[in-house]
Amino acid sequence: MDHAITLDELKRLIKEKGRFYLVEAQGPMMYEDTHLPGALNLPPNRVAELAPRILPDRDAAIVVYCSGPT
Repeated sequence: MDHAITLDELKRLIKEKGRFYLVEAQGPMMYEDTHLPGALNLPPNRVAELAPRILPDRDAAIVVYCSGPT
């Protein structure tokens, strides 16, 4: 299911230690400069390569964020 969540919903997921992945969809340099605690780096151009390894639980929710609409 694709839908946006609010910051409050994300905070609740983190606080409750919900079963989800927090993914930053930006390049490694941007990730190293600043990212949310616990976020995994998954640049858009490496999804096919990295996703199976860093997101192994196929039943877990995935929350993705980036710096812009694209």
